[in-house]
Amino acid sequence: MHEFIIEIVKSDEIYRKIANASLEKKDDIYRYDFMKKFEKKWDMYHCPLKAKQSGGYDVVMASGMLGYLLPQKIGDTEQKYIAELADEKLWTDCVASIESSLMTFVSHGIDLKVKEYMFTLMLADPSSPYSVMNDGYCGDGGIPGYIFGSLVPSETTKTRIPVVLAHETNHNVRFQYIKWSNEISLAEYMICEGLAENFAVKLYGEENLGPWVSKTDQEMLNEYIKPLIQDALEVQGFDNITSYMYGDEMAKLQKYIPVGMPYCAGYACGYYMVKYYLDKTGKDIVDATILPAEEILKEIDGFWSETTIIRKGNTYEDSK
Repeated sequence: MHEFIIEIVKSDEIYRKIANASLEKKDDIYRYDFMKKFEKKWDMYHCPLKAKQSGGYDVVMASGMLGYLLPQKIGDTEQKYIAELADEKLWTDCVASIESSLMTFVSHGIDLKVKEYMFTLMLADPSSPYSVMNDGYCGDGGIPGYIFGSLVPSETTKTRIPVVLAHETNHNVRFQYIKWSNEISLAEYMICEGLAENFAVKLYGEENLGPWVSKTDQEMLNEYIKPLIQDALEVQGFDNITSYMYGDEMAKLQKYIPVGMPYCAGYACGYYMVKYYLDKTGKDIVDATILPAEEILKEIDGFWSETTIIRKGNTYEDSK
């Protein structure tokens, strides 16, 4: 008997309703038939379902900022994506990923403080720079009890999205134990992301690393990213750390200051930083997930001076 419940919000039916609706009705169907189910999650971001003034900040505007396909863009040409999203195997695989991820913690004796989880799949906007940079798929699991996957549906993204959901479920569990702060440091943020990606690899294998890690090569990591990030570990606040985590291109899109970082540098560095910690200490990724960041940081001084060897398939890149 599971110690948790996963509620599935089947989005393909809602998207089809949006596609068939008139332009003036699309936004409200998105708001009230779909996003209202996640109202408590949006409340955590101080984001209302509908702005008091037309064109104000609300779930529709926020969705566009996050790279989701806006309801006004959903019509006849998007029916192909909706048909892909209706694939029952896709939903089965996604729920199985969340379930097995949660069970990995439960079987390790870790108590899930949140017992009810709500999950859905969002259509990502194929024209969004975020979708392009992330190879058409991504996730959101930072608010305990709520897990989103987003994708531009294709055979590839449908295969990869369950891996993302393992990553996001790890966030979901970590933030049941570790309180999120808007003043989070770069080091703490890297640890959160490094833990999540190492957890996904534990379940799905290194060959399924997300592009936020796999697009960084060994020379770039060791000779460029690590030295810059080491000097910025204490930087705080999302507006200051975004460029380090996501890279300059994404930072500019969000109107943050670029610092000379390539795509998702902090994600890649965080993955290898946490991997170094796990290899050094022998700690299991499941137990490490709920550790305070400072306990991990005090064990990784050697990471910065050691050449990180990046594995590619069954071989390793040679350091230069």
